[in-house]
Amino acid sequence: MSDTKTRIDELVKSNDVVLYMKGTKSMPQCGFSSRVAGVLNYMGVEFTDVNVLADEDIRQGIKDYSDWPTIPQLYVKGEFVGGCDIITEMTLSGELDQLFDEKGVTYDKQAAEKIREANA
Repeated sequence: MSDTKTRIDELVKSNDVVLYMKGTKSMPQCGFSSRVAGVLNYMGVEFTDVNVLADEDIRQGIKDYSDWPTIPQLYVKGEFVGGCDIITEMTLSGELDQLFDEKGVTYDKQAAEKIREANA
């Protein structure tokens, strides 16, 4: 296992929620990363952010790790969930809430409802 893959694996498995993104949760540097970080922040989810722009090895390595070509990438309890479109769909359908409930991730249920109401 390469050093990069090991670093990614350890981070994904040692944190409940990890978002590989362009920029940081407080300063996203792409619209897709901003949307996913915004959803997680709004829902009050504690998550670890990894700025792929700060490390080229991680930027390519995360794509290889998940076999998913785009960033952002969300991991919950060591499991790859998806990118921006998937997270958006899951948020609007309530599937993200279900996933957080199943995995024991704390989030603000009322905030999740507000997102759905605003997008109905």
